[in-house]
Amino acid sequence: MTEPQTLSLGDTAATDRAGRLRAVLSRRTEGRAVVLLAVVFVMALALEPLVFTAYEVTLGRVALIGLVALGLTAVILMGELDLSVASTLAVSGVVMASVPNIYAGIAAALVVGLLIGAVNAFFVVKIGINSFIATLGMLFVLRGLAFVLSGEQPVRLTNIEAGIAFGRPLVGPVSPRILLFVLVFIALQVFVTRMRVGREFYAVGGNRQAARDAGIPVDRRVFTGFMISGFVASLAGVINTLELTAADPTAGGTVLLASFAAAIIGGVALKGGRGSIVGTLLGALSLGTIEVGLTLSGVQVDIQQVFIGGVLLIAVITDPASLREATANFRLFRRREPEVQS
Repeated sequence: MTEPQTLSLGDTAATDRAGRLRAVLSRRTEGRAVVLLAVVFVMALALEPLVFTAYEVTLGRVALIGLVALGLTAVILMGELDLSVASTLAVSGVVMASVPNIYAGIAAALVVGLLIGAVNAFFVVKIGINSFIATLGMLFVLRGLAFVLSGEQPVRLTNIEAGIAFGRPLVGPVSPRILLFVLVFIALQVFVTRMRVGREFYAVGGNRQAARDAGIPVDRRVFTGFMISGFVASLAGVINTLELTAADPTAGGTVLLASFAAAIIGGVALKGGRGSIVGTLLGALSLGTIEVGLTLSGVQVDIQQVFIGGVLLIAVITDPASLREATANFRLFRRREPEVQS
């Protein structure tokens, strides 16, 4: 007879650590984003290597897409949508350029973003309108407001020198836009992983009723998420206006699809409760590289949107949760088919 093996305290601790590590890895959602990023980099190196030499252009595009996508992630984690981010970007830029003092203009633009987020949350939480419908309506309202405030013309900054100075690189290819993007990424990463309020976003998205039963103030969390999204979108509008030294009421037209694609490719589930800020960053790197590569290759913007839409569709189709649901539905259909035939 062999004697039973016993684990020492060190072995037990190692087993516990391994178990925790496996549990953490099993919850990671960035797998598709890593694969796509690797594929995009390989294709860019083979077809358009200028993407990696035009650092400022590539990183600048990644920062713009990524900034809006990071704000969107806070909303999507709770199972909500914010389609108004592109129009928030545009109207915030117009508000900023319309104020003579540039610092007051920046403050006004950021306040506008917060207010838009609060209004979106009010319609969703208090009125009970689906977030898709509510923010779709706000998309058109804000776009029209941007045209009205600007007189359907670009609004130039009164302090053009400040805009030119803002556009200059700080160190190497790192511009203020990229620096702000990194700071927002760090802030939101800490918020959703280290702060209780941010971690509760996952609970709200995973099971809203269970979150209420656990004492989580769900309505306040939804308000917070929409206000984060509005604030970050308005910050993107401020950055865009400073770099262009003018506010364009049509700005952000190509950002909405790309930012949603970045979040979804990064593993953020549209139903909520799953995703990460790191995944959104990886998705933004992929989408920004694709857009710059297509632009350098001479591909028109409309065709670029077709490419991005295709990538988004593939990301949704290949989502593990979607695949499991589709497989379960297919098996259920196969079981019912003989009953219908009989």
